[in-house]
Amino acid sequence: MRPDVLLPILAFDTSAAHCAAALLWDGGLILRDEAMAKGQAERLVPMLEEVLAEGGIGWRDLKAIAVGTGPGNFTGVRIAVAAARGLALGLGIPAVGVTRLEALAYGLPRPVTVVEDARRGELYVQTFTADGAGPAHLADGVVVATAATGSAAGDAALPPAAPLAEAIARIGAARALTPQPRPAPFYLRGADAAPPSDPPPVILP
Repeated sequence: MRPDVLLPILAFDTSAAHCAAALLWDGGLILRDEAMAKGQAERLVPMLEEVLAEGGIGWRDLKAIAVGTGPGNFTGVRIAVAAARGLALGLGIPAVGVTRLEALAYGLPRPVTVVEDARRGELYVQTFTADGAGPAHLADGVVVATAATGSAAGDAALPPAAPLAEAIARIGAARALTPQPRPAPFYLRGADAAPPSDPPPVILP
């Protein structure tokens, strides 16, 4: 096993209208990415089992889980994050959260600015330099002073260096070598739905 990463690692993302997964290990890389506007909750675990079976790797062989934490679709982000936390707890392995923006910047020359369509005339924007990542934010418009990538970066956008799930896996494999906080949804915008009037459930420690 390479000393700079923790392998094998299983990564997945449902933050957009897709269900994507990657299995990264010393023997190679397996990728899946299926477009779907809904149904990710039902499709995710079967897809993960298919990827593991193709790689000849069992659940108990995994050393880490990596998950896309958004920003993106609220329900999709929650599906993936909840699955990652549950799997990591059950398997006794670390789970690493990776934002969509840092995954899109993975492997590209720095500085680079990720500009993603956030809908409603807004953009998700974050700049990455050799010194690290700047703050992620919502913007109505943006003038980019660096190279750019992302769905709203325009005709001169740099193509991603790797598919999203692969980038999440590679970032996660490096981060999993050190203690990480539990993955949590990365939201840059409040939820559309109004909160329920009933009191929230009590979460036990």
